[in-house]
Amino acid sequence: MDDTPEPGPVEGGPADRLAEVLSATGSVWTFLLMFLIVADVIGRSFLNSPIVGVAEIAGRSVVAIVFLQLAGAILSDRLTRADLLLQLIGARSLLLRRAMEVFFMLCAALVCGLIAFGGWGESLGTFTSNEFFGVQGVFTIQIWPFRWLMTLGAVFGMLAALLGAFRIATGARA
Repeated sequence: MDDTPEPGPVEGGPADRLAEVLSATGSVWTFLLMFLIVADVIGRSFLNSPIVGVAEIAGRSVVAIVFLQLAGAILSDRLTRADLLLQLIGARSLLLRRAMEVFFMLCAALVCGLIAFGGWGESLGTFTSNEFFGVQGVFTIQIWPFRWLMTLGAVFGMLAALLGAFRIATGARA
């Protein structure tokens, strides 16, 4: 059995602060979205006057919120995973656990990079074409801010995963 410290979150660098700001923005957005949905339900149920466009805003917001909070989840070691196997392996060899954690982070970076690569053209297209979502004449919302948040969130997620892999590999995450 080796004496390599078990991986865990590291805080304090500029990347961590940026990830916290993005995550906090997503949390505030979530709160505002919940307020909007509750107001719509009250208006619909008690005043017979729903708020137009809530479904469109909520549908686009959920994806944007997830991508805003992705880098923060990665850097704070809160990314959802089943770690039973990692715990079993870590009990025998922390070095092997660290190697698996690095591999996991590199896979996360690859997936985020592919999402960013695939979303880049779409983001540019929606910005230049001034594309809208919704029912024309009733409620429409521009798509480009949501696409850009998703693409940039994937880029930040990729960079956070690469930084996480580096921290794990060098032992900075302890």
